Amino acid sequence: VVRDDLAVLSSVVASQEALHAVYDGVVPEIAARAHFERILPVTEEAVQRSGIDWAELDAVAVAHTPGLAGSLLVGLTAAKTLAIVLDIPLIAVNHLHAHIYACRMAAERDIFPAVGLVVSGGHTHLFQCRSAVDFELLGGTIDDAAGEAFDKVASMLGLPFPGGPQITRLSREGDAAAHAFPRSFLNDDRIAFSFSGLKTAVRYAITGPGNHDVHSVSISAQQRADIAASFQEAVVDCLVAKSELALRRTGLERLGVGGGVAANPRLRERLAAMTERLGAELWIAPFELCTDNAAMGAIAVEHLRANNFASLRCDIEPGLLR
Repeated sequence: VVRDDLAVLSSVVASQEALHAVYDGVVPEIAARAHFERILPVTEEAVQRSGIDWAELDAVAVAHTPGLAGSLLVGLTAAKTLAIVLDIPLIAVNHLHAHIYACRMAAERDIFPAVGLVVSGGHTHLFQCRSAVDFELLGGTIDDAAGEAFDKVASMLGLPFPGGPQITRLSREGDAAAHAFPRSFLNDDRIAFSFSGLKTAVRYAITGPGNHDVHSVSISAQQRADIAASFQEAVVDCLVAKSELALRRTGLERLGVGGGVAANPRLRERLAAMTERLGAELWIAPFELCTDNAAMGAIAVEHLRANNFASLRCDIEPGLLR
């Protein structure tokens, strides 16, 4: 529950990490079922914690794009029901835009226009953000998201899900120059990312050519740390380089970064160095607003002010990127 001055009155998160950990990644059917089971108790708890009454709500916001279809459908159905019962407007929010808006919440002032980088388990994209409600996609990954690559490489190294924090921890003990892993599109003028080749390179670094079973190979603790550090550096190199390209191409002097991978300390360090060199402002979502949460849906306040309401016929758009 968020006030119109962006004060967060309550924020309740129902994590699904334990449900997906046994599969080393998110399983859409399990995610949808967990959403269905938890959405009403979580919503009710959020309103109770906020200290306000249901009748005081001005609108209900919901992420309808992009994402897993089942989970989006559960959320949209619940939001429409609330809008009808409470007779308040429905606001449809783009999940990726909300990740970037988390930077605006942290800044406590307007940060737009800006370049926005969303880097998470399911998405790695750059936007030109002309305002809080006017986003244009500049480019993104053509295959895997950075966060997914972290999870898969962590699994190869025998680390638990989610992989990002595990890779970060292990990389502190490794040599980032130990492996010359590929950095797709690094010297290309396209604003694009690709991490599938990097994952393959990591697999071969573990198994050698001809062996596809990473769990049948024994490597030393130092080798694991070196691979983790080298992998992380390759991902960060790509993210930083393309963010710089987006800043130069748009002529903008602010960069906002959101998404689960935005919590990565090495990425934060390198982005800070890059923006300082360019004389640009850097805003990164606070740790508690990096991973998926409803508080970043405060972007709905901007839509409320602009009277950007959604029809009750609004549908989910799982694959929409804009």
